Amino acid sequence: MRKILCILLALVLALSLVACSSAPAAEPAAPAAEPAAPAAASSSLADGVLTVAMECAYAPYNWTQPDDSNGATPIKDSPDYAYGYDVMMAQRIAEALGVQLEIVKLDWDSLVPAVQSGTVDCVIAGQSITSDRLQMVDFTSPYYYASIVALVNSDGQYAAATGVSGLAGATCTSQINTVWYDVCLPQIENANILPAQESAPAMLVALSSGRCDLVVTDMPTAMAACVAYPNFTLLNFSGSADDFKVSDEEINIGVSLQKGNAELLEAINGVLATMTVDDFTTMMDQAIAVQPLSE
Repeated sequence: MRKILCILLALVLALSLVACSSAPAAEPAAPAAEPAAPAAASSSLADGVLTVAMECAYAPYNWTQPDDSNGATPIKDSPDYAYGYDVMMAQRIAEALGVQLEIVKLDWDSLVPAVQSGTVDCVIAGQSITSDRLQMVDFTSPYYYASIVALVNSDGQYAAATGVSGLAGATCTSQINTVWYDVCLPQIENANILPAQESAPAMLVALSSGRCDLVVTDMPTAMAACVAYPNFTLLNFSGSADDFKVSDEEINIGVSLQKGNAELLEAINGVLATMTVDDFTTMMDQAIAVQPLSE
């Protein structure tokens, strides 16, 4: 009997030791999944491709053309090509990073959601670095500084305006979800502000057709428009006390990326840091010179 009891006690002790030694083994397994969390913050260039979204309809920043003239880049899932200042900048960044460039054509309002969802790596599309956008996406340092101007018909009543006060009472519009429409048009006294236009070309057609007296835009867009529409007059109030009131963030143009993508942000900023304001200006002059509107 005593022998049986000893055997039973030995078995209980052995089982206790097994339970004690095996129980902690399961605990370290939980943290094992944690390293996967930062995956969204990686540069996402492991496939060797930089996917960039833009409108491809916003000359001279970007536009669509039927061939690869001037070194244009093919548009994904399209027989057409994209070119312009933004494409030139995207090409320069991709080359410096040692990856291929892929251009995705999206509507203006689809650009930020595409970055947020990770559908594209970044947006290079003439976006101002505003505080509202910074709540949704991250931005690089500026790759262009775009002053605000107005466009009017040369034979219209506002062609001789020398400041914003001279535009009082005008019927006006601009592109949707831009500083031009949201910030600048309300500064015109007694303005009749029409609904925002879906694109830059649409706002230019509205002005040319006489549906409005003026549109507000940035200098490069206005310079390009004056080539296509010789009846336009560019009003630049810069340097005067009667200019449009905008902050630096509203005229600084940057590359937007998914929030937390620090690796790609640092990489693109590294490329931009090698460029000067003169480099930016020279590239924009080149884009204006070859834009479709100048043909």
